[in-house]
Amino acid sequence: MIETRLLRSFTVVAEELHFGRAARRLSIAQPALTRQVQQLEERLSVALFVRSARRVALTAAGRIFLQRARAILNQIEEAGAEARRVEAGQEGIVRVGFIHSSTYGIAPTIIRRFRSRFPSVLLDLHEMPIDAQVAALIDGTIDVGILRTPLADPRLTSRVLASECFVIALPDTHPLADRASVPLAAVASETFIFFTQERSPLLYETINAMCREAGFAPRVEQHATQIHTMLGLVAAGLGIAIVPDVARKLMLPNVTFCEIADDARTVDVALGWRITDDNPAVSAFVAITTGTGGEA
Repeated sequence: MIETRLLRSFTVVAEELHFGRAARRLSIAQPALTRQVQQLEERLSVALFVRSARRVALTAAGRIFLQRARAILNQIEEAGAEARRVEAGQEGIVRVGFIHSSTYGIAPTIIRRFRSRFPSVLLDLHEMPIDAQVAALIDGTIDVGILRTPLADPRLTSRVLASECFVIALPDTHPLADRASVPLAAVASETFIFFTQERSPLLYETINAMCREAGFAPRVEQHATQIHTMLGLVAAGLGIAIVPDVARKLMLPNVTFCEIADDARTVDVALGWRITDDNPAVSAFVAITTGTGGEA
């Protein structure tokens, strides 16, 4: 095993071709430097320098060894710098799950902000429903998830990024299309397009509860898992839908939105991650996304 200090001493002597100047550069005594070079030559069983009273020169073996020594030292320096960047969260990979509706605004903002601060970190993005994200966070398939809370599993934690109220999506030909807001009971007799209970249990249960408290059970004609699909069915005249306010950003033709006058409940979009995750890149992503890591 050849220590890096011997390689560094050799390369400085090879650059200076003078033991006195090399010793000053290395801040060591000249006799100590001479012993280090001799030790290296003994370990290699080869002469690296030709020494005389007037000059020091590299042997043919020394010239070849200098190239390799420089490459080794550069690799060690690069490895150290890379390790420091990884420790600082500046390199690595973050696997991100996200719900489809987050792509209407919040997810692109998060990704753009993080990449501007940490361009060398790879973001591996996966569109996933909430239940799949929770499972993937627990088993380590993804590192963070942009999803809806609450998260019941004690192995996970979260931070709310935004709260969204609910609105009624209507065909633009609907009699209520020109109303800014209506009580929810005003649409009690309508045909509804609803989120599926299996894929969107939070929205399904919340909207059902809103309808019950308004005094009616919604008459559901169609089910869908994504907001853009629901709005497409609304535009086709197949019914109305109660959706998070983020749906407005889609600006689909033939669809208008009406606020709910008597129910101000909201649904949250949050960032979720494993409590025990010690990946520095993940910590950096959490800090930037939740606003604890400064502005981009």
